[in-house]
Amino acid sequence: MRILIDIVHPADVLFFLRPIRFWQERGDELLVLSRHKDVTCDLLDEFGIQHIPVTTTSKGLVGLGSELLKRSFATWRHARRFRPDVMVGFGGVSISHAGKALGVPALSFYDTEEATLQARVTWPFITHVFVPESYKAPLPVGRFTRIPGIKELSYLHPDGFRPDAEKAQEAGLDPIQDNFFIRVVSWDANHDFGKQGWDASTLRALIARLPGKVHLSSEPPLPDDLEKYRYRGKLSQVHHLIAHCRLVVCESATMAAEAAILGVPCIFSGDFRGYIEELEQFGLIVQSTPQNLPDRIATILTEDRATQLHRRDRYVQQAQDWALRIVDAVDDFA
Repeated sequence: MRILIDIVHPADVLFFLRPIRFWQERGDELLVLSRHKDVTCDLLDEFGIQHIPVTTTSKGLVGLGSELLKRSFATWRHARRFRPDVMVGFGGVSISHAGKALGVPALSFYDTEEATLQARVTWPFITHVFVPESYKAPLPVGRFTRIPGIKELSYLHPDGFRPDAEKAQEAGLDPIQDNFFIRVVSWDANHDFGKQGWDASTLRALIARLPGKVHLSSEPPLPDDLEKYRYRGKLSQVHHLIAHCRLVVCESATMAAEAAILGVPCIFSGDFRGYIEELEQFGLIVQSTPQNLPDRIATILTEDRATQLHRRDRYVQQAQDWALRIVDAVDDFA
């Protein structure tokens, strides 16, 4: 089988990692089209996945629109040469256009309801879209499937990921005290217009409330006094570190969901999404405003970690392994 995989975000690398390994072992021919977005290409290189960068992330509505045109054309050009049996991506904007033009099935996996602009330019052309059962936004009539669980179960499902203490320590874990992970984002995606995240003073106040070693992952630049907290481990080892942390505090919905699947308590202060609400109902995530973070932290630090792991296991039992669903979807449409 010939499979084209569209990778536009670091999370996409992880999402498709297990399926890519399966397809490689099966002997399928793969073409991975990447994008210079944060650490996307670095992560692909770290995992030894060959790829072709076709665009670089742009900012602002005009910049993103221009990049979309360039990427859709580049995807069409590469697909015409590669002649894939099926194309797959997370979001799938460019493969939807290229697939429609070439008559090749284009499959999208997605979970972000507020990305209305992206949906408008993708859903009319996409062959089929797969979303979590919790997804609340409109979908293309007759061309969608709902899957129990969340996308993070593609790369962090207990059947496919085992936290490694040695790798966690290589990534910076301090084994003699509690570790805490903070994630802040740049708010420059197509669904982030008009939004802003925590400022430096909020970060300083947050770090002061965490009684242990703090690991800070930040897309935007950090003030000099906060650089000492920056996560500097390998990109491929960050989930081993997170799995051994006492608490994750973040404004990233993706990292909040990752913490939930790893069984790590998490406080989330960001955009509402259907799957965040679902995880909150299972007791896996606590939502908070920046102002209420100190109280939320104090409450969570009194809880037993075993309780969180039990909640995680209960959630995973009613969900599905998304990596297997990706492979099945490609086989069904190829």
